[in-house]
Amino acid sequence: QGQLVESGGGSVQAGDSLRLSCAASGRTSRTYAVGWFRQVPGKNREFVSTIDWTSGNTLHANSVKGRFTISRDNAANTVYLQMNSLKPEDTAVYYCAASPVFPTILSSEYIDWGPGTQVTVSS
Repeated sequence: QGQLVESGGGSVQAGDSLRLSCAASGRTSRTYAVGWFRQVPGKNREFVSTIDWTSGNTLHANSVKGRFTISRDNAANTVYLQMNSLKPEDTAVYYCAASPVFPTILSSEYIDWGPGTQVTVSS
C-alpha cells in the first residue's frame, strides 16, 4: 500500500546528466526492491535498474550500464537514478516501482508505481 513519486526529469542535450529521485511513503512489508523503468510512446515499459532495499545490491540493464547508477537513502525512503552521458535514445517517461522480489526485470513483478517523470534528450 505504498506510494511513490518521481522527480528530477527535464529536457537536456546529449552528453548531459540528470538525477532522478523516487520518494516513497506509506507502510508496506512487501517492498524488498525498488526499480526504474522507462517507456516510449508505442512501446512497452523497459527495465532500467533495480536495487535491493536491505543489501544495496544493484542490477542495471545493458543499455544503461556504465552510464546510469541506482542508489538509495534508507533514512529518507528515497531511491535515486544518476544518469550520465545521456543519449537521445534515453528519451522516455521514467517510472519507479516497488517489488517484493530482487532481482527482477519483469514489470509484472512490481506492485506499486509512481506517476512518472519525463526525460527528453536532444542531439
